[in-house]
Amino acid sequence: MPNKTAKPAAKATAAKPAAKPVTAKPVTAKAPAAKASAAKPAAPKAAVAAAPAKAPVAAAKPAAKPAAAPKVEEKKVVTQRQGFKANEFVVYPAHGVGQILAIEEQEIAGAKLELFVINFIKDKMTLRVPTAKVANVGMRKLSDPTLVKKALETLKGRARVKRTMWSRRAQEYEAKINSGDIVAIAEVVRDLYRSESQPEQSYSERQLYEAALDRLSREIAVVQHSTETEAVKEIEAQLAKSPRRNAKAEAAEGEADAEGDSDDTDGDDTTVADEAA
Repeated sequence: MPNKTAKPAAKATAAKPAAKPVTAKPVTAKAPAAKASAAKPAAPKAAVAAAPAKAPVAAAKPAAKPAAAPKVEEKKVVTQRQGFKANEFVVYPAHGVGQILAIEEQEIAGAKLELFVINFIKDKMTLRVPTAKVANVGMRKLSDPTLVKKALETLKGRARVKRTMWSRRAQEYEAKINSGDIVAIAEVVRDLYRSESQPEQSYSERQLYEAALDRLSREIAVVQHSTETEAVKEIEAQLAKSPRRNAKAEAAEGEADAEGDSDDTDGDDTTVADEAA
C-alpha cells in the first residue's frame, strides 16, 4: 500500500517540471515589448530623414543673393552711358550733331571698353567714343525747344564785334563753335553775318560763319523735325530782323563806340571767360 501511494507522488513531482515551460511564456511575451522598444528608434530616424528636407530651403537663400549682382552692374552701365541710347541724336562739340548707331564692346589692350558708335552723316564720318568719357568730351543731348528759341532770339540782337586783332577774335569764335553751346554758336552767326548792304567778309570770316551756321542749322533741324534748308531759312529770317547797318551808319556808330571801346572789350572778355568755363 505504501508503495502505491508513492507512485502518484512521483507523478505529481514529475508533473511540476512540466508546468515550468508555462512560466517561460511571459519571457516570450516580452519579445513584443522588445519589438516595441525597437520600434521607438524608428521615430528619430524619421525625424532625421525629415531634417535634411529643410537644408535645401537654407541652401536656396544664398542662391538668391548672386541675383542682385547684375542689378549693380546694370546701374553702373546706365551711369556710364549718361542716359544716351542707340538711334538717339546727340551733339558732339568738335563735330556737331550726330546719331548713335550702336553701343558695342571692344577689347583694347586686354581691357573691355563699351563704346558709342556715332555717325555724322554730313561729314561722312563714324566716331567711337568710350561711354565712360562722354562727360569729359562734352557730349550732350539735343537742346530742348526752349533753348532753341533762345538761340533764335539771340540772332535778332545787335552784333558785338571787338576792335581787336582778327587772329584773337578768330580764336574766340572757334572756341564758341567747338563749345557745343547752341546759344554761343548763335552769337558767332550773329556777329559774323553780313547783309548785302554791308562789306563782304574775308575768306577766314566766311569759313567761320559757315561753320557756325552749319552747326546751328543742323541742331535746329533735328529738334524741329525739319530739313537743314528750312532751318537755314529760319535763321536768315531772324538775322534779317536784327538792327543791321549800312556802310554809312556803321561808320558813324563806329566813331560813337570808339569812346567806350575799352569798356566793351573788358565786358566781352568776361563773357568769353565765362563761356569757356
